[in-house]
Amino acid sequence: MHIRDALDQISDIRSQLAQTLTFRGYRSLTTAFTGFVAIGAAAVQSMWIGDGANHLHGYLRIWFAAAIVSLAVVGIEIIWRCVRSGHALQRELSLAAVEQFSPTLVAGALLTYVLIHTAGENAWLLPGMWMILFALGVFASQRLLPRSVFAVGAYYLLAGLSVLLMDHGGQLAPWVMGAVFGVGQLFAAIILYLSLERTCGRE
Repeated sequence: MHIRDALDQISDIRSQLAQTLTFRGYRSLTTAFTGFVAIGAAAVQSMWIGDGANHLHGYLRIWFAAAIVSLAVVGIEIIWRCVRSGHALQRELSLAAVEQFSPTLVAGALLTYVLIHTAGENAWLLPGMWMILFALGVFASQRLLPRSVFAVGAYYLLAGLSVLLMDHGGQLAPWVMGAVFGVGQLFAAIILYLSLERTCGRE
């Protein structure tokens, strides 16, 4: 029992230490890729369905597909870096990063489901809501990231509020999501590069 308690204490210490370190699993290249995914999704929407207000299910399919692609690419890189590192602390740090951001993703998916099935006429709220939730995820992850990432969270928060204040109907236009997330992710990529990669080099 004493050995087990000691191992549990070591695990707790390692988890607490991970919360104080800088997470380097989010990379500028991958983050920029997610920005281009958003731009590509907006282009697909523009060519395929146009205004999402008239084709809500098609709109949701496009943007959920874009989200899944982006999450898959980011997740693969995080896992690859954990495997390559082989350090338990790197795994703890990656787990902490996932735990801090995942509530935003779950909340976004559940709120979307509830809104569509109970108040579909208010679907115009979705883009602004997604942006604000994403901002909260960035703020929640800031403890593990460079301080300058705060600017990314502020950008998404202001963008989300601005989109909600638009005239009804315009929120589901193709380039609302594409412009905000495209620019936002490229902005985040620049910050990650300047804060983590330019001086330290790629790990």
